[in-house]
Amino acid sequence: MFAVWSDDCERHEPAGEVWLGVWTPGTEVAQRAVEVRDAMAAHGHKLVTAPDRGLAPMLAIHDERFVAYLSTIWHRWIEAGLDRGQPAGGRVVPYHFPLRQAVPVLRDNVAVHAEPGRWCIDTMTLIGPGTWEAARAATWCAAEAADLVTGGERHVFAVTRPPGHHAGRDFYGGSCYLNNAAVACERLIAGGARRVAIIDLDAHHPNGTQAIFWDRADVLVASTHIDPGAGWFPHWVGHADEHGPHATNLNVVLAPGTADGEWLAAVDFLVAAVRRFGPDALVLSLGVDAAADDPESPLQVTAAGYQEAGAKLSRVAPTVVVLEGGYVLPTLGSFVAATLVGLEGGE
Repeated sequence: MFAVWSDDCERHEPAGEVWLGVWTPGTEVAQRAVEVRDAMAAHGHKLVTAPDRGLAPMLAIHDERFVAYLSTIWHRWIEAGLDRGQPAGGRVVPYHFPLRQAVPVLRDNVAVHAEPGRWCIDTMTLIGPGTWEAARAATWCAAEAADLVTGGERHVFAVTRPPGHHAGRDFYGGSCYLNNAAVACERLIAGGARRVAIIDLDAHHPNGTQAIFWDRADVLVASTHIDPGAGWFPHWVGHADEHGPHATNLNVVLAPGTADGEWLAAVDFLVAAVRRFGPDALVLSLGVDAAADDPESPLQVTAAGYQEAGAKLSRVAPTVVVLEGGYVLPTLGSFVAATLVGLEGGE
């Protein structure tokens, strides 16, 4: 299949993250995308470069003011001198969050160092000198993959980095800045799809994707993920009783330690729901951080499990696959490749 790539996806260097008030090394590093790209080439997939599509793909999903913030905040941060004396080049990190209970009216004339808290939902998701360029390029990859599917390809993989499923219409977090799966979905609809289903196999709930399509009857968002109530990001959402006004949201919650058997049963449940929905196209948010050796979740899924999940999805509908999580560099590419082998019906 085609694998869509952009060199700009390597430009995002978060340098680290602030986790529970402590500066720690980051796991969402540029090498993730390189490992996946190289695995695609090694397995015979056809690498294509995403063309520059400007702001159009992201503005079809995201608030214009939010996009303006993402595209300018690093330069304004530097101009304000906020990088001086800070670790790892003084990345943009929020410290003050204007909760609606405390700030009934959001004003535009705030200090630069206060502004990130308006848009970011955590202290982990930092912005550096290449963050905007990488996130923008990831949306181009998603848009190009969707256009290839609209043009007749059965399955296309977008090597999207940074990931996107935790980013909403006007917020970012969870190492995500712009929502690549949502961009692909909207692009498929613009290309003629009447209904699109998004299946998210990342270990964590796609809170941004759920929020974007919560009120939509033409988009089904279906996810299986670690129980947020067991202490896992995004904590507040992702529970089984969240269905949306049109019953087009489905969450299958997994207990810590879940392995192939129960995980694949959850995938079967999602596939059955998608078939009932009857989409013209499918977006697969593929996170492989449910892998047994991945430190970012307590799930225990094997590469064989991912391959079988791909096989279960292979005949649902023409599919755009976008990369989400997965943080063990030595096995990341092989887990993604196994899923795509299953998706294409291979051995």
